[in-house]
Amino acid sequence: MSTTEIHAEHTVTEHAHGADCGHEAVEHEGHTDYVHGTHHHALHDDHYDEHESVAEHTVDEHAHGADCGHEAVEHGDHTDYNHDGHKHAAHGEHYDEH
Repeated sequence: MSTTEIHAEHTVTEHAHGADCGHEAVEHEGHTDYVHGTHHHALHDDHYDEHESVAEHTVDEHAHGADCGHEAVEHGDHTDYNHDGHKHAAHGEHYDEH
């Protein structure tokens, strides 16, 4: 799963994520993401980076593609699909929120 280049809306000094911060911790590819509102972010040096989260439906439940009925948007080296007010993209056997 890739990460975006967007920094979180709060700094490390404004709110430090950790065992007692009140946010769900999710292990993710060798680090910990913290669920913060409707998104995830993780510590990166002196700030938090926004990370993509897994979409609300699986590839088996709905396969995005040329005829799926959702707008396709080229995004770097992959395609995002506009889906009910948000975007997600295939990542292995699931979709990541973008």
